[in-house]
Amino acid sequence: MARVTSKLQVSIPKRIADECGIAPGDEIEFVLSGGSIRVVRAGKRASTPTTDERLELFDRATARQKARQRAHPRSGESATGGRGWNRDTLYDRGRAR
Repeated sequence: MARVTSKLQVSIPKRIADECGIAPGDEIEFVLSGGSIRVVRAGKRASTPTTDERLELFDRATARQKARQRAHPRSGESATGGRGWNRDTLYDRGRAR
């Protein structure tokens, strides 16, 4: 994890710099992306993905999330994703039957 210095400088971890092809003297940009900051090599800013590319990325992220949920269900939930209650149970709670 990188730490910001008193001069607001940040070191890029060597593994990430090597993987991204960033070398001493290269220029980088800090780009706001929602609630995050992206670091991009100057002049290498990625173009905005097309709708089809965004949908593909969304489908892949959804598949990864489903796999994580199957592998590690939250406490109180079954492995199939059930919570042990349903919507009707919530509305019937406390009412005379």
